[in-house]
Order: sequence, then structure tokens, then C-alpha cells
Amino acid sequence: MLTQFSYVGLFIIIGAVFILVTLGIPILLTHLGVVPKKPSKVKQDTYECGMETTGRSWVQFNFRYYIFALMLIVVDVLAVFLYPWAANLGDLGAPAFFVIAFFLFIVTVGYIYAWKKKALEWQ
Repeated sequence: MLTQFSYVGLFIIIGAVFILVTLGIPILLTHLGVVPKKPSKVKQDTYECGMETTGRSWVQFNFRYYIFALMLIVVDVLAVFLYPWAANLGDLGAPAFFVIAFFLFIVTVGYIYAWKKKALEWQ
């Protein structure tokens, strides 16, 4: 049992060393003078798809974009759960059917709630 935990401890140590080395290399190279550090207006300018920025850089987006993005994530999670369930339905049996029916019920209630609150309408 101790050997099993030693693998976990070794994995944590290797992960911590990797993070420290990854963060330390740029700092070390900057102090050694390998990485040039000459700020200029061109380097600090906003870069957007190779085109120069026109107008203000900061734009406030409509919050409905986020609601539609969240709805997309819900549908994606639904697909991630439904596909393996459908592929193994014969092996899983009746309990799995009731679990996924409950899951679909929760998602449907959330969708109906959003529809009743008119959160899905674009104005």
C-alpha cells in the first residue's frame, strides 16, 4: 500500500518541479540578459487579428451573449452524458434509464424556466 502512495507522491513532486522549472526559465533568462526587455509604444499597443484598432478598445457586450453561451454549454454537457449512456444502455439496465430520465427532467425544467423568463428572446 505504501508503494501505491509513493507513486502519487512522486507524481506530485514531478508536477511541482515541472511548474517551478517552467516558471523559472523565463525569469532566469531575463536576469541573464538573454531575453531583451525594451518596451515601446508599438509593443504595448493593442493587437487585434493583425489589424490596427479603430475606436475604443473596450466594448461592453450584451449579457445575452453569455446566456446563449451557457445554453450551448448545457447542450454540450447533455450530449456528453447522453452518448455513452445510449451506447451502453443494454448493459446498464433500468437504474441507468431512471437516472438519465431524472437528468433530462432537470435540464428540461431549467430550459422551461429560461423560456418563461424570456431569457432566450433576442430583443
